[in-house]
Amino acid sequence: MRALVVDETGEGATFRLAEVPAPIRVLDEVLVRVIAAGVNPIDRKTKLGRGVSAAIASYPAILGLDFAGVVEEVPYAAHPLKVGDRVYGMGRVPRMTGTYAEVVSVPSMSVAPMPIGTGFVEAAGIPCAALTAWGAVVDVARAHDGQRMLIHAGAGGVGHFAVQLATYFGAQVTATGSPRNADFLRSLGAQRVIDHTSERFEEVAGEQDVVIDLIGNVIDDTGTRSLDVIRRGGLIVNVPTKSWPTMAEEAAARGIRSTGFVVSPDARTLSVISRLVDDGAIRVHVDEVFPLEQGETAHTRLGGGHVRGKLVLRVADDPS
Repeated sequence: MRALVVDETGEGATFRLAEVPAPIRVLDEVLVRVIAAGVNPIDRKTKLGRGVSAAIASYPAILGLDFAGVVEEVPYAAHPLKVGDRVYGMGRVPRMTGTYAEVVSVPSMSVAPMPIGTGFVEAAGIPCAALTAWGAVVDVARAHDGQRMLIHAGAGGVGHFAVQLATYFGAQVTATGSPRNADFLRSLGAQRVIDHTSERFEEVAGEQDVVIDLIGNVIDDTGTRSLDVIRRGGLIVNVPTKSWPTMAEEAAARGIRSTGFVVSPDARTLSVISRLVDDGAIRVHVDEVFPLEQGETAHTRLGGGHVRGKLVLRVADDPS
């Protein structure tokens, strides 16, 4: 099968298109013919020698978490998924091969039927970002009516789902973003948009119950500054791992609860997200689509910032 591989990780690592053996389905796994694959920040971190790169056992390695495609093999005849079903989900790189490839084999509990009215490219942009947003906003922060929630980087991959989910569950959402994304953020449900290029959010946001921190202290001490707007007893949820090592101590000193968050490839939650997409309650925004062989270009674009929503790799043509 064709796959986009790396022969090493680190600052000098580059993708190359290669012919590699297709994965063999075992136990509860579902074999999927990939039509499109989402591009996520964790993919780029891993390529650069961070993320989960230390767990890569051998090279060449295939990266990529998100996929949308068609089922080719199932574990048994009465399995809920059938050959030919249109599915999407999230893999477990590097425990198994990634989704920047024509075929993946993933555990049954990592794959769900695609939203009915959504194409493969759009579906591939949903799993990792939407599951992360769900975990942070719904499972951890327990978004509810009247809750005041500040979401940093609200126009990004995770952020644009977080804004929509928080709004859906009744929270009063304030989002930070650039001027070009202000109208976009309002269309997602943000009641207030703070221009991070001209305003210090801690000076204008007002008191918040929760901050969903999708930046951390890697840019302008965003995490630490967020503590200035959270009420005593409130909560900060930091998503980018290792982006703010002293969070727990700093938050505790202010009487603020804090936690990181790591996403799980949970098909049950993804099925709920599918229903929300089908109902029009949430939507995915795909900013740009690249052919598989232009994966390097996609990662360069992601690293440059300013991506609205998601980037997606087109692996194959839609089935007829």
